[in-house]
Amino acid sequence: MSSSDSSSSPDTTPTTPISTDSDALSKPALYTTSSVFLKTLSEAGITHIFANWGNDHPAILEDLERQRSERGGKPLLEIVTCPNEMVALSAAQGYAQVTGKPAAVIVHVDVGTQALAGAVHNVDKGNTPVIIFAGASPYTVSGELKGSKNEWPMWGQDVHDQPAIVRQFMRFTAEIMNGKAVAKTVMRAWQFATSAPTGPVYLWARREVLEEEMEESVMNTPLDVTKWPPIAPSGLSPTAVRTIVEALTTAKFPMIIVASSGRNHHTVPLLQTLSHLRSIGVFLSVSQYLSIPFSHPYLLGQSFDGTNPYLEEADVVITLDTDIPYIEANGSRIRPDARVFVIDADPLKQQMGWSHVDAELLCRADAHVALGQLVTGIRAADAEAINDNQIQELVKARGERLKALHDEWIDQLVADEGRMSLNGKTPTVPYILGTLRETVKAQTVSHGENVLWLNEGISNCHNVWNHIRPDKPGQMFMSGGSSLGWALGAATGARLGARAAQKDFELITAVVGDGTYLFGVPSTAYWLSRRYDAPFLTIVLNNGGWASPRLSMLGVHPHGLGSKASAQQLSVSFGPDMPDYAGIAAAAGGAWGRRVERAEDIQATLEEAVRVVVQERRSAVVDCLLDLIGT
Repeated sequence: MSSSDSSSSPDTTPTTPISTDSDALSKPALYTTSSVFLKTLSEAGITHIFANWGNDHPAILEDLERQRSERGGKPLLEIVTCPNEMVALSAAQGYAQVTGKPAAVIVHVDVGTQALAGAVHNVDKGNTPVIIFAGASPYTVSGELKGSKNEWPMWGQDVHDQPAIVRQFMRFTAEIMNGKAVAKTVMRAWQFATSAPTGPVYLWARREVLEEEMEESVMNTPLDVTKWPPIAPSGLSPTAVRTIVEALTTAKFPMIIVASSGRNHHTVPLLQTLSHLRSIGVFLSVSQYLSIPFSHPYLLGQSFDGTNPYLEEADVVITLDTDIPYIEANGSRIRPDARVFVIDADPLKQQMGWSHVDAELLCRADAHVALGQLVTGIRAADAEAINDNQIQELVKARGERLKALHDEWIDQLVADEGRMSLNGKTPTVPYILGTLRETVKAQTVSHGENVLWLNEGISNCHNVWNHIRPDKPGQMFMSGGSSLGWALGAATGARLGARAAQKDFELITAVVGDGTYLFGVPSTAYWLSRRYDAPFLTIVLNNGGWASPRLSMLGVHPHGLGSKASAQQLSVSFGPDMPDYAGIAAAAGGAWGRRVERAEDIQATLEEAVRVVVQERRSAVVDCLLDLIGT
């Protein structure tokens, strides 16, 4: 039972108050544990709560009203009402990804915790700091304390180990035991959420605890948040710096493989500088954040299948903030004689069941600190070098070759964008995305620079990166995980986060597949977008079903019985009567929408869609029908 059909339903609401101390019940407490909890969140820097209310939250709702009465109608934190829990957590993730600071999510007991669904995986694997709070069923049953069980769902919701639902995905879980300790519990959770490797935390409290009355002195106890810092970012050891600098200097073909260092925007120029100083090739493997501009002349390419055509030549490899630098089963292996250095906040990937890279050094270090150390180390080595001309000639030759490889790759991408259709009717994905990129540049004041792209293209993730080709730090990111349905909720959260950080985007665009679109609970996502004036553009790359499961099957059974079966037979097709994706958004959130079936109609449709979002401040959905996977 979700929060929407529990405490608010007519058949579960008690008709009379619990018959305990009538005087106490008739006089609302000035402050409760909930008061201290909300105040602590605010003092820690939380600005938004993405909330799905239930029968465990009366004290929180009461305190929010107290705040409104005392603060001219505005509570300490902005409450974002989310009718679906997964959308709430996805929105909180988008907020945190834009601001770099946690948001809070409040859900309803065990059922709301479960309804967070795959978004829990995404905030964990995406290293996104979020504070999740859930109430819990009361432990008293006869009115002994305010908040005792008085609604029938509370018996079933009284589970043995509620935090176990999400514990393996959390950096920290804790029960709030009483109001006098709530501030310290929240701040300890805050430290875990914001310390590398950053991620989600889960707090919970019984209803009676949330209702516990607090003296004014407790409420007014000062909290010095500066005494609760995250763990300071660590760097490379001096020995590691010297070893890596020496290896980069003498290498014939050094390469950096990166995925997520761009989570910290300050790393982007440092990675460019490091690459230039030693003419180091950069390759993006399962990229989650823009870690280096696509115009960088030494960027060699990117992949989502773990393949890297340059691994067989690279004699020095640095993997930087990368979960999957390559996949051996797909034919990519590091040379046996290559010198390999892993630099990561969590080089052992302790949240994963299996992860390993044969390496000379595993370095637990912050990417920003480590890159700065390597840049400084190279400059110091150059200043002391006796045979500097020889080094510079080597670096120059490497750079010329890398630039030629980069230009060849980009030329191929441009050529792909020039092919409108492969079947004479439906558009190709490169053509759609290339046209979208140029349309956005033409119709925004910043010429596309102040635009945020959310990439959840799944089987087309690589195409979204390749044909949007972002260049500015923070301009494109993904969820960091593999649970589908993140982008639609994240778009609204990102818009709210941008406002809070005073860096509002001209346009936010989510590129999704048709399966991803449905996973994103569009009825809730577009309602949320309209309610909070957070319009965004959605591009649906619609191939008529789930391409990825079919591709997975072919990867294992390329010539099996299933290779000859239709998508309909394989039960991965949405046809022949696929959903009206634009219609869903229009009904739920007043969005503008079109389905496009012909390549020649793509440009005009995209131009109108961008105009609607930018000028009318209204969400838009363009459903691009591709060559279908088959019915």
